[in-house]
Amino acid sequence: MKIIENPNKSDWSEILKRPTQTVNDIEKTVIQIFEDVKSNGDAAISKYTSRFDGVTLESNLVSSEEVEFAKTQVSEDLKLAITAAYKNIERFHAAQKTEKVQVETMPGVNCWQEKRAIEKIGLYIPGGTAPLFSTVLMLAIPAKIAGCKEIVLCTPPSATGKIANEILFAADLCGVSKIIKVGGIQAIAGLTFGTENIPQVYKIFGPGNQFVTVAKQLATKYGVAIDMPAGPSELLVVADESANATFVASDLLSQAEHGADSQVILVSTSKAMISDVLKAIDQQIQDLPRQEIAEKAIANSKLIYVESDEIALNLINEYAPEHFIICSKNEDLYVNGIRNAGSVFIGNYTPESAGDYASGTNHTLPTNGFSRAYSGVNLDSFLKSITFQKISEKGLIDLGPMIEKMAHAEGLQAHKNAVTLRLNSLNKK
Repeated sequence: MKIIENPNKSDWSEILKRPTQTVNDIEKTVIQIFEDVKSNGDAAISKYTSRFDGVTLESNLVSSEEVEFAKTQVSEDLKLAITAAYKNIERFHAAQKTEKVQVETMPGVNCWQEKRAIEKIGLYIPGGTAPLFSTVLMLAIPAKIAGCKEIVLCTPPSATGKIANEILFAADLCGVSKIIKVGGIQAIAGLTFGTENIPQVYKIFGPGNQFVTVAKQLATKYGVAIDMPAGPSELLVVADESANATFVASDLLSQAEHGADSQVILVSTSKAMISDVLKAIDQQIQDLPRQEIAEKAIANSKLIYVESDEIALNLINEYAPEHFIICSKNEDLYVNGIRNAGSVFIGNYTPESAGDYASGTNHTLPTNGFSRAYSGVNLDSFLKSITFQKISEKGLIDLGPMIEKMAHAEGLQAHKNAVTLRLNSLNKK
């Protein structure tokens, strides 16, 4: 990790740059695969599964027999842990339900808003080196609470053509409609256009690598919505002398082990804390099964010393982290002052891992600075707000002349006529 002391504000942008490829480097490949899947459907899907995942499948649909077998292969202890996490996630997302909003804006003019579930959604669950069954919970649970009718899950198969038992157990627990063995760009393309095996959906959810992120963005050009741009994982920790260096190091490594393109950053007002964290990282990383991956991510990461909490807060808001951990005696300053972050973890005993798995909040969050404008996944992500209005005769008599004047001023005569004809009929009564 690179140690940086008191960087000039003019250099923050360069210092905080993510270790990602530009969209231009990736987009050509994504467009090519999209066009192939659009034209050739499942044949193209099969070709890319063979090329990228190293397996040729007789069928990429997961059968009920596969699901039932997978459920027998998950240990009872893990089933209990997943079920407990399920309940916490369900409890937090169910609490996000809102009632119908209804207002009489003026006598006889009634307006209201109601929410309806998005009918068809696609969930992308990364596989690769770490099958993320926890992401199944994070996406399928709020979808179920929202009332989505069709929940389609895509996840890449292993080299033996299997899906992780834990993913299948979680999907079954959450009531997923259909599970398909397909990953990467081709999965997003399949959900976008629909094939014989993959249903076309209205909105795609789920994190992935940079190729999946660009593929999701391309899907929007074909009328399919996405949750957010969610790419390689990232974490920023702010820590002063009140923090526990061992804990901070463990948090940084927990995100570094996600992938070589992950990024972790420590911002501190204490040089001693930076030194202690660096030592703790060197010690802890030796015992990680994913040491090589973590080391690559750590190489892209930074330890930044600044002189005050105010400077630290400004730097953090500019970075706009996906995950933000606060270990500072001035935690209120950061809690009240953070404007750009996907999810915030407060205090020495709130590891980011809690949000990843079981505390109840959602771990599908905006990365790469998109937390400046995007929220993480929540119940509303699976809902649409529809507005309604009903106007009585008296309401139109009072409101109509305003509409006529405004429509006339905009030069839209048909708009004016739609009101005038109704008012004339009322005057004849």
